[in-house]
Amino acid sequence: MATFPMSLVSPERLLFTEAVEQADLPGMEGDFGVLSGHAPIVAELRPGIVTAISGGERRRFVVLGGLAEFSNDELTVLAENAATAEEFDVAELQGRIEEMQQTLAQQPAGDELDQAVARLDHYKSIHAMLTVTNAF
Repeated sequence: MATFPMSLVSPERLLFTEAVEQADLPGMEGDFGVLSGHAPIVAELRPGIVTAISGGERRRFVVLGGLAEFSNDELTVLAENAATAEEFDVAELQGRIEEMQQTLAQQPAGDELDQAVARLDHYKSIHAMLTVTNAF
């Protein structure tokens, strides 16, 4: 299968840069995959799991938002916050979830509340996914 260069960068560091066969990304409008030859795209990322696949090996990264750009047969992921799935602190995420729930209980209804609830749902789905995955 054809490969393409992929880079995953957070403000703190370069987490990943390798040739991959496929990348699966958590887009704001739904998860999507990228293969070599994909049409150029810029997509906003929601909190979720980025998976880089090469040679049958899957490398997983937790991102808490960002942008992905695929152009000139190269994928660049600029994450707001990112870590490998192994080093991601699930307990810290649980603390964020609890803090967000307390904050949401005090906010009036409206667009801002709707956006905060959506972020909370995404964080909860990451927490659930990592908890189940780490159990194996």
